[in-house]
Amino acid sequence: MTDASAARARAVFEFKSATLPLIAVILKTTDPGVLQSALDVQLADSPDFFEQEPVVIDLSQLGEAEMQAHIDFPALRDVLSRHQTQPVAVRGASEAQARAARAAGLAIAAMPVAPNPRPAAPPAAATAAPQIVREVPVPAGGTLLIDRPLRSGQQIYARGGDVIVTEVVNFGAEVIADGHVHVYAPLRGKAIAGARGDSSARIFTTCLEAQLIAIAGIYRTSEVPLPAGVAGKAAQIRLADDKLLMEAIAS
Repeated sequence: MTDASAARARAVFEFKSATLPLIAVILKTTDPGVLQSALDVQLADSPDFFEQEPVVIDLSQLGEAEMQAHIDFPALRDVLSRHQTQPVAVRGASEAQARAARAAGLAIAAMPVAPNPRPAAPPAAATAAPQIVREVPVPAGGTLLIDRPLRSGQQIYARGGDVIVTEVVNFGAEVIADGHVHVYAPLRGKAIAGARGDSSARIFTTCLEAQLIAIAGIYRTSEVPLPAGVAGKAAQIRLADDKLLMEAIAS
């Protein structure tokens, strides 16, 4: 390409890397009928949660038999599209599945680095219900603001910064951040701060009723009752000598 041609091309378009929010739907089954029923139940209270956002279909948690089976990607696209999403890519696919996904007009995405260097909780039993993960890259030291309720099965991960949630985090929902987690509403689901090992990260909430709290991989579940001084109250959680310390916040 001549210098003049290159100059004209630059005037018309540019290629730049883009860091964009991303929804990942982690499938536990590829049966479109089962998936449709599970999504209908999970999103019944928030039908417009996704607002036509791009979605990656994640196959990494499928059983061995389904990883070898044919997947009807056009049918999966139709199911997800009915819930205000735009499926654009597949990750965690076998070679045969990747070929089928490309034939259906879907890109192949690389698997991301896991949010937690150490597991924040024992692995849950596999079910057919999909896990919905909203992965949002945050500039270093930045903050992600979520101003809508989080339902069971929904997960927010603020990669690279803090997260503030101004509505209820329901049982079965997850809020994850590499930095601090702030929930200015009842925290009934899971809150994970310092997801990549930052032991100085903290969790703040105006009503502590959490199913799970974790900082830098050290966690506590609701199987151990919360201390009376913080249960249902405004509280902060931090690490002290590798133990979770829960303190009430004076009103």
